[in-house]
Amino acid sequence: MVLSVKNLRKSYVSPDGENQRVVDVPNFSINSAEQIALQGESGSGKTTFLNLIAGILQADEGEIWIDESEMTSLTEAERDGLRAEKIGYVFQTFNLLQGFSALENVLLGMSFGIGADRNYAEKLLERVGLADRKNYKPRQLSVGQQQRVAVARALANRPKIVLADEPTGNLDRKRAFEALDLIREICAENGTALLLVSHDQEILSKFEKVENLANINRVESLI
Repeated sequence: MVLSVKNLRKSYVSPDGENQRVVDVPNFSINSAEQIALQGESGSGKTTFLNLIAGILQADEGEIWIDESEMTSLTEAERDGLRAEKIGYVFQTFNLLQGFSALENVLLGMSFGIGADRNYAEKLLERVGLADRKNYKPRQLSVGQQQRVAVARALANRPKIVLADEPTGNLDRKRAFEALDLIREICAENGTALLLVSHDQEILSKFEKVENLANINRVESLI
């Protein structure tokens, strides 16, 4: 089992001073190489849930096991290290560094984990169809090409699990399905687990296993 979540809770203080529970997940798990889509509408806590798993946010309560490491007991620096080593994250907004080339963006992601491996980084960019664009900066790439760089970066450290937060939300339909196929194919090739969150029914229909986040997260919608 590559991910195991137990009694995970996260709350925020609302503008009126009330404590607002955003995440309350009693149990959730993913096995190695398994691919799961979470159906999450706006206000369902999907991004917070993924950010807790990734160690970007600190949980109030509960356990998050990534491989054999328990995320919530770690310091911020230790969470950063675990994320770099075992987690790939594909963001809807890509989060590429604009001053760096496609290759440099992938290499920089590697530097926090396994260490920069130019040969593997170039192979990944070739795999995502950007071998001839490796020296292009994000602003010189199309939206679809930027997302492919983001996919390569997320997989650069050969992670145990990839988290994808609405990764096709900024793409047209054709590019959306191309990006989804790419993420799923490379994860399958590497035996990497995939947890993808989306509200798009066409995207969700591509997965054999779809969970409704509202059934997992025991809080009322924030909307």
